[in-house]
This record gives sequence, C-alpha cells and structure tokens, in this order.
Amino acid sequence: MPPQEKNVTTPPAQLDLAARFQGPLLVFFARRTRDHALAQDLTQETLLRVIGAQRATDVEQPESYVFTVAMNLLRDRKRSRLKSAPPVFVPIDEAAASELERQLTEDLSPERVLLSKESLDDVWRTLSELGERTRDIFILSRLERMKQKDIAALFGMPQSTVEKHIMRATLHLAERYGGRGKHG
Repeated sequence: MPPQEKNVTTPPAQLDLAARFQGPLLVFFARRTRDHALAQDLTQETLLRVIGAQRATDVEQPESYVFTVAMNLLRDRKRSRLKSAPPVFVPIDEAAASELERQLTEDLSPERVLLSKESLDDVWRTLSELGERTRDIFILSRLERMKQKDIAALFGMPQSTVEKHIMRATLHLAERYGGRGKHG
C-alpha cells in the first residue's frame, strides 16, 4: 500500500502575509539586482522562508521581519557570488589611473571619510528617535524610493497616513539639521 500524502496547508495568516509582501519585495529586489527574473526568484525564496518559519505569525512587526529576511538573503547571495567569482582586472590607461589615484588620495582623505561616517551615524541616531513605523516608512519612501501607495498597501493603511509619517520624519530631521547653517 503506497504511503499516504499529508495534506499540508499553509495557515491563512501566512498566506495573507505572502500576498501582502509579494509586490513590495519584488520592487525591493528589482531595484537592487536590476534583474526581474532574479528579483522574482528572490521574492519567492523570501516568502518561502517566511512561511516556513512558523514564528512569522508571532512577529509584532511583520514588515521588519520580512525585509530582514530579504536583506539577509541578498547578503548571502552576494557573499556566495564573491567567493565563487574570479577577480576581474580591467586595464586602464595612464591618464585614467592618475585621475583615479588622485581621487582616491585627495578627495577621500581620512578626515573626510571620518566626518562622513560621523554624519551618517548622527542621521541614523536621529531617525532612531522616531517610532519604528515612522522610521520604516520614511526609509522605504526616501531611501528605497518606494511609492507611497505601495507603502500604504504594505502597511495596510491609507496613503494619507503614509504621507503623515513621512512628513513627521522630515520635520524631525529638519528640526535637527535645518538650523545648522545659521546656528552651528
């Protein structure tokens, strides 16, 4: 007698989670890989991992969890590609080499690099003062260049609420950095 197949069904909450994040994940991966087929594969792999992790329904902030899985998947893919790919050497002419050397040594002085890192750290600290949802929405909008209507669908809220979160974050940054030219 052949073994019986188990009827494995995915809980509705996880199916809803997958349906909710498929579009935003596709945009997320497409912007980073610039390859639609690869973006679809990575989206599917992320959703499989999220659904496979039974704890997905226990997560308080599913948006953060899903995109953390997505970022980890991208990092893993990049690491494996770097390990398996041979180094690429491109010959450059003497003038280009001279210009490149000048840019690397003059334009990126240790002081300039340190100041840039400190400025970036300061901006991240300022953003961390915001609520998690406001910060996530602002980052998706400004850094990921995700459309407000897509963010609204992702978080299950009206677009006007997304606009308010973005405005709140923008005002917070403006209060912190807007007066630097005048006062300090």
